[in-house]
Amino acid sequence: MKLKSSEPFWLVKNGLLNTYPSLRQNATTDILIVGAGITGSLIAHQCMADGYQTMLIDKREIANGSTSATTSMLQYEIDTPLYKLIREIGEQGAVSAYRACYDAIDKLGRIARQVKSDSGFKKKDSLYFAAYKKDVPSLKKEFEARRQYDFPVRWLEASEIRQRYNLQQSHGGILSRQGGSVDAFHLTHDILAHNHEKGLLIYDKTNMEKVDYHNRGVRVITEYGNTIRAKKIIYCNGYESTAIIKDKFVKLLSTYAIVGERFEKGQGALSDLLVWNTASPYIYLRMTDDNRVLIGGEDEAFKNTFERDALLSQKQVRLEKQLGKILPGLDFRTDFVWAGTFGETKDGLPYIGQHPNFPSAYFVLGFGGNGITFSVVGMEMVSKMLKQQKHPLDEYFKFRR
Repeated sequence: MKLKSSEPFWLVKNGLLNTYPSLRQNATTDILIVGAGITGSLIAHQCMADGYQTMLIDKREIANGSTSATTSMLQYEIDTPLYKLIREIGEQGAVSAYRACYDAIDKLGRIARQVKSDSGFKKKDSLYFAAYKKDVPSLKKEFEARRQYDFPVRWLEASEIRQRYNLQQSHGGILSRQGGSVDAFHLTHDILAHNHEKGLLIYDKTNMEKVDYHNRGVRVITEYGNTIRAKKIIYCNGYESTAIIKDKFVKLLSTYAIVGERFEKGQGALSDLLVWNTASPYIYLRMTDDNRVLIGGEDEAFKNTFERDALLSQKQVRLEKQLGKILPGLDFRTDFVWAGTFGETKDGLPYIGQHPNFPSAYFVLGFGGNGITFSVVGMEMVSKMLKQQKHPLDEYFKFRR
């Protein structure tokens, strides 16, 4: 019997890149960041650039939470289509959110180059195709909305999609000239190592037992009894923030992914493409930087990690069937199968900013299918918030909106 790894592909592929100690003494800092995934690394990068004394902690090893499970598809498209988001929050907010995510992909590429990361950042096109004929009218509405606001898109008929990419079961789709992919696990380590050399304090395996919030700062007690005093605390802990914030502000979902055996050569035009469809839940796929096909989806409501992971074999079979329909004839054999948990908000937008119940605290929670790009947008937002300045997206990303 061939055993398949149920660990996230990126965790196995990269191994133990960098290790940091747990906190063993009391500490004082300007900014305390909680969560050492891709979001925490980006916010730490910004805080260091702004000149703050910054400390980052995580209860796990670095990037071993959701960052190790992400499929790292970099998209500017928000889970809520642009034309629908305009109806929900207005033209200014919707277009600004889409534009910010669009720009975030290029900004992330600049950060990867700045820290000299070899995490495989690569610009790619993005194809959003109609899984069913009934989806075509609404998808064409989305195409027209994006074109109206000058996003670089083309409409491809099903025949052209088959000819260019050999993708079947399509009824036409939107081709966007803005997207990308990266190994987010590796990039997180590279960003943190770069800033660690510049004075960023990093402590993994450091769990918080208690936090006292005051208008002039916070006091954190760790599980080993050490005290951290900070002027501001910034939570970058994704869906685990639901254990802190009691509002019902996000719906937790489980998502599943499989990665196949490595091909000796690339897969033609597919190597430079992100693919996702209009099914609910939607299917998404791409090539990794070492020539493997990755496909994910089969989302369902999250209950607990035990029940989520018990479905791995069943979800693997379903994803393999989905891949066989979309790319028939592909010589695909699963090497890795894993599950992750993510959050879905009512409007597809993140929560970035302060919560009224937590003085001296900020949250950067990039929920949705493009959480990484939301985190990049969060860098500028947090930078302005710490300086008591306004950002155009504050109102649209705030809690209790």
